[in-house]
Amino acid sequence: MEKQKIVVATGNSGKLKEIKEIFSEFKIISMKDLNINIDTIEDQDTFSGNALKKATELSTELKCSCIADDSGIEIPVLNGFPGVRTKRWLDGTDRDRNLGILEKMKNINNRKINFITAIALVDTTKNISISKEHIISGNIPYEIRGENGFGFDEIFELENGKTIAELSSNEKNNLSPRKMALEEIKKVLINK
Repeated sequence: MEKQKIVVATGNSGKLKEIKEIFSEFKIISMKDLNINIDTIEDQDTFSGNALKKATELSTELKCSCIADDSGIEIPVLNGFPGVRTKRWLDGTDRDRNLGILEKMKNINNRKINFITAIALVDTTKNISISKEHIISGNIPYEIRGENGFGFDEIFELENGKTIAELSSNEKNNLSPRKMALEEIKKVLINK
């Protein structure tokens, strides 16, 4: 039997690899594999809203099941900054944004940080629209640490004192809010 196709709205190879591992029963294809570039304007107030908007636009275009995500960090002491604008609050690389956050936190003692991931699966032909969100909390260290990560992993310190970027891939997968949300989406999809 042919595997059900799901197109993923990402060009990020790390995210794609994780999705392929979790959704091994499905044929996972990236937009890049299909030479498609739908650039959704992420103008929603929530991570779930942005993920659903991206997945809906892609599914409407391709007439199949599509997965999209939106994730970012919220720093409570900075009123939830940068929130849904995590990737866009400062032009430049992930490192530039991380250094910018460390600069903003320079004289602040309350260093709590939340990492929120929302995953959406939409299939407009089957009237399916699901979104799941997971959060992990930690603290912002005083300096960048670790080599095994992307995004803000190097400035997200867990309770064990390690940043996410200092964990092995296996350790990372075990606490990944993206993985947890993907597994919930998969359960719903398999039971449909």
